[in-house]
Amino acid sequence: MSAKKSRVSAAMRVLVLAIPFTLTACEWFSDFKRQPSISTWEVVKDTLTPSRGNPQMSVPTNGTAVAGFQVSYGAFPATIDSMTALKNPTPASDSSLANGRKYFQINCAVCHGERAMGDGPATKFGMPGINLTMDLTKGRSDGYIFGMIRNGRGLMPPYNRIEEMDRWDVVNYVRALQGVSGKTVAVGPLAPPGVTGDKVPGPTRMGPTEPAPFFNPRSLLKVGQQGTAGTANQPATQQGLPAVAPSDTAGHTHADSVKAKTDSARARRIR
Repeated sequence: MSAKKSRVSAAMRVLVLAIPFTLTACEWFSDFKRQPSISTWEVVKDTLTPSRGNPQMSVPTNGTAVAGFQVSYGAFPATIDSMTALKNPTPASDSSLANGRKYFQINCAVCHGERAMGDGPATKFGMPGINLTMDLTKGRSDGYIFGMIRNGRGLMPPYNRIEEMDRWDVVNYVRALQGVSGKTVAVGPLAPPGVTGDKVPGPTRMGPTEPAPFFNPRSLLKVGQQGTAGTANQPATQQGLPAVAPSDTAGHTHADSVKAKTDSARARRIR
């Protein structure tokens, strides 16, 4: 009888010891919180291969005036000077000037002032007033102003949050404030604080609904200086920029997009 009790007691001890391992072996109420997945910008295999979507400093899927591998994003005078030859592809239409006013009043007027005369509210707190209507700035090219917004320099930070398509609208608006374009524009905020709708920037136009075809910069080492990349209306060689391989999304087909999706699915299975 004691032997039988001993066996039962031993079995109970084994069962008690096994219960914690059994309960921790599976999450019964996980709510699908743990799945094989890839974070939004998680690297798949190396730092040059995005997992999906557009990584930081990506370009519009219809091309760019100057890609990051053509001209860096460094805030250096020579770097910005190299974009002087860029041609403005956006006509100074009423819609362009209205959009430029929106972005200028939100991002630029705080320092440069509503009329770009260097009297923005920030100057009351020690920020130097930079007047954009002086002859020196009037003599700058559209490409130079575009480069300043893109890279920033000195006390001015980069304003890449203004997407490239809207950046040219800001250039057109600044030209109108300078009085060099022959256009008359309204000044001041579009609406009181808190008003939304068309008085504030809309959704991004750089986030496609499917991953942009990936272009590996390493391939530049293979193709050398073949191909060109410039604005939609002018090749890079005519802008004074070096001829380089096509931009991130130029020349790709639907098959490249399908391959990107397949690679992403394969990465999930590997994880």
